[in-house]
Amino acid sequence: MTPYNDPSTPAVPLTATPDEALRRSLGVGRRRFLSTCTAVAAGAVAAPVFGAAPALAQDRGRDHGHDHGRGQVLVPPHKRGIILYTVRDATARDPLASDLPSGFREVFKQLARHGYRQVEFAGYNQHANAPGGAGLESVEGAKLLRRWLDEYGLRAQGNHGFIPSSWPLTGADKDTFKKHLEIANILGMDHMGTGGDPTGSSYRADWDVAADKWNALGEIARREGIKLYTHNHDSAYGFLLDGGPLDDQGRPTRSSGIRKLEYFLKVTDPKLVWLEMDIFWAHVAQYKFHTYTAHDGSTRKSVFDPAALVARHNKRYPLFHAKDGVVSTTNGMGWDMVPFGTGDIDYTTFFSRVGLSNYRNPMVEDDNSPSATDPAQSLREAKISYDNMAALRKRRC
Repeated sequence: MTPYNDPSTPAVPLTATPDEALRRSLGVGRRRFLSTCTAVAAGAVAAPVFGAAPALAQDRGRDHGHDHGRGQVLVPPHKRGIILYTVRDATARDPLASDLPSGFREVFKQLARHGYRQVEFAGYNQHANAPGGAGLESVEGAKLLRRWLDEYGLRAQGNHGFIPSSWPLTGADKDTFKKHLEIANILGMDHMGTGGDPTGSSYRADWDVAADKWNALGEIARREGIKLYTHNHDSAYGFLLDGGPLDDQGRPTRSSGIRKLEYFLKVTDPKLVWLEMDIFWAHVAQYKFHTYTAHDGSTRKSVFDPAALVARHNKRYPLFHAKDGVVSTTNGMGWDMVPFGTGDIDYTTFFSRVGLSNYRNPMVEDDNSPSATDPAQSLREAKISYDNMAALRKRRC
């Protein structure tokens, strides 16, 4: 059974173990069609909005979000992307030692052949023998990358790059941040971000500091025409410690039940700070963080619903990492990572519930695609993931 949270499912007893909670109350999966389509409608806060894909050669014959005879697509062709971390072995490959695609230019060419139209960077380094050399984290390097992106009909939509560690900002950090914004503009990005959480702390005071920093960085980015985003792992959807008895360092030990990143959304400016939900890690959080100790010492249940959070905050989530998983009761996370469309996360329901398909930018990711024994694996799995994303259709009632 797939642990996807359906708000209509019965409450899980507080005595249930995480594995019992996973299997008894967290919803429906791809292989188990909802009993009625109204169940999805009841859970949806924002209805899908489907729009025209650009007139790319391979997309001709499709109209406004439809494949003739197959129904509405959930991810329009021009929104299908991949973070290059998934194929990092290919960009780092020595072109003089392999016939496989290597370096940014050849990887762009292969991804475009697969059908992708967007990429998210994870830094700007490649093998030194690839065209352009090893390091392209410069204005000239960005111009070269942009030329290759344009050559293969790809658009850069983000980067997991530099976020200053200093706060207040040092002059050097501010200058480096501005350099990355300039690179982002050359590459044509609407968004620039990071692969890390705003803070690793569980305490409200630390999230307040993080919010001040991100509001300031977001203002700098806005002046350059870029939306700044932060990316989540499971910990960010754990519960904030914001009350109750204090520990010996004067820090709170109990929670109001608000999750850390939900608080961050509340205290950051929606005009300055955006988010990228990693859907896999959000589901890990759903598995791990389902009870908390309230300020009065009682144990309370709160099952995390990733799609509902996106729908509540709507346009603050312009990007996703579309990462799949199969149910696991042995690794402590609830899920094992697999290529997109080969696992149990119900992406048909998720994308239907969050809607705004012409606004969202889902980037395929699989941390495990690179293989030490199969050099072709990551690009092969990138094709599998693309095909599975392209096959997603709105369910018909």
